[in-house]
Amino acid sequence: MALAENYELTPEKKAWQTHLILNDFYGELNLRQPRRSSMHELISTMLSHRTTHANEEKAYYRMREAYPTWEEVMAAPVEALTDTLETAQYPGAKAINIQKALKIIQDKSPDFSLDFLKDMSTEEAMEWLMGLPGVGLKTATLLLLFNFHQPVLPVDTHVYRVSQRIGIIGAKVSAEKAHAILLNMLPKEAPVLFNFHKHLYWHGQRICTWKNPNCEECPVKNLCNYYTEVRKKGVDKI
Repeated sequence: MALAENYELTPEKKAWQTHLILNDFYGELNLRQPRRSSMHELISTMLSHRTTHANEEKAYYRMREAYPTWEEVMAAPVEALTDTLETAQYPGAKAINIQKALKIIQDKSPDFSLDFLKDMSTEEAMEWLMGLPGVGLKTATLLLLFNFHQPVLPVDTHVYRVSQRIGIIGAKVSAEKAHAILLNMLPKEAPVLFNFHKHLYWHGQRICTWKNPNCEECPVKNLCNYYTEVRKKGVDKI
């Protein structure tokens, strides 16, 4: 695709073309069984803020080894719980938020099941989840998409960076606003949104990395503003 054609594409068309190209490049995924239980997904995603996936996993499993039930996590001394979460960034704040969130969940569902979210509209479920301490847009949308197949779009750092570089969203759009902007560009279908999220996430990890992106191997480089404005012109910046 020529440079002129790149800039003639609307952001909506770029989003859809990116989705189609990455579907082909990485393979279309089926949105079937969740990768983990809804409580595991919720608490792990709370732990993931500013933390690598490996360290998030270590923190979660150390916590569950020390406190096998959610009641025990909730009742643990906060200093001891913080120690189990030390591989996550801000373990003290996360320990406090997890215990507060568990108490709210227990009041709503004594067995700590989040299945009651199935009976809510997407908007109601989002509002309820975001009322939990330590739960923001990314955590709420990820849980609702992955576990309850709701038509929402999680925007993590990789999805955000790749979308900005391609030119789907503007350079000044915040991560918070990107959730609604990107969602409105795509069909409100959970399988489409799941593939868009996962593929941009993988792409940001493997090719469109924060430092030294591998543009030559990128299947969407001909759509990409960063490639045409920076890499093709030899500009030394990220």
